[in-house]
Amino acid sequence: MSYVFGIDGGGTKTICLLMDENKNVLGRGEAGPSNYQTLGIETAKRSIQLAIEQAILSANIKVDRHFNIKAICLGLAGVGRPRDIEIVQFFVQNLQLTHDLPINQLWQPRNIVVCSDCAIALVGGIGHDSGIAVISGTGSIVFGQNRLGETKRVGGWGYLLGDEGSGYDIAIRGLQAALKFYDGRANYTTLAEKFQVYLGLKNLEELVEVVYRRGWGVKEIAGLAPIVDRAAAEGDRIADDIINSAVAELTLATKTAIVELFNQTEDFEIVTIGGVWGSEVNCRGRFEAAISAIAPKAQVISPKYEPAFGAGLLALKTVDS
Repeated sequence: MSYVFGIDGGGTKTICLLMDENKNVLGRGEAGPSNYQTLGIETAKRSIQLAIEQAILSANIKVDRHFNIKAICLGLAGVGRPRDIEIVQFFVQNLQLTHDLPINQLWQPRNIVVCSDCAIALVGGIGHDSGIAVISGTGSIVFGQNRLGETKRVGGWGYLLGDEGSGYDIAIRGLQAALKFYDGRANYTTLAEKFQVYLGLKNLEELVEVVYRRGWGVKEIAGLAPIVDRAAAEGDRIADDIINSAVAELTLATKTAIVELFNQTEDFEIVTIGGVWGSEVNCRGRFEAAISAIAPKAQVISPKYEPAFGAGLLALKTVDS
């Protein structure tokens, strides 16, 4: 029996799945973050090694000379340029020499797949590598690949330069709308009261202390997006406009990828990934309706598997080829 590792490494945690050649998940390991861009190579390497060790341990497999790991795929945040891939491949090659890992033969370069976290999210979400992933959580990005292997990335520029349609985008627009109403610059919205109650503020002026003096970051602000969603579900027109604007941005980004990669005669799947799609006002339904007018043969689906499983599938692909 041959095995592979599928690794999903992000800014908060690293997940490793141990899979066999029949796509069965035998073990799962979890460790700390592995974004080497922000944490450094040594920290990323330690997290990846620990996740691998935990996956093997959880599988409860006898580790001997017959335990043959054929390939590894790492889908990592912050890996988007050829130089990034070279760096990660180099430290993975060194990692397999570590006596702590039960690897009986060295991986060939073609069996060490390094790609972005978007790529494994697409493969995990759809179950293969042709289609489009529309990711909208704290941030947002659209990533697609067609049957010829051509790829297109749209967005993903971060909260200062982009991330339109993300949780952060929705939340910051909601906060701005609430403050404009508080000032008297815009029409009434329940968002002012909702934010005040949720954050336990005496008045909205205390938002300055919360956001600036407490040093709130992107994740904390993005965490307020459900308040905008709830207001929209209760009939707040301004909140609903914010949600519609987010859907329109995600639709535009997806359309850009569709035009680049597919034609109107093709059947393909679009997988929606991230917390924004679980909204009370059915963001996903609004998005699906908009996409049907652009690409009638496209099917909008929910994720079939997690990103680490997608990494495992990509690793297996190198074994089969």
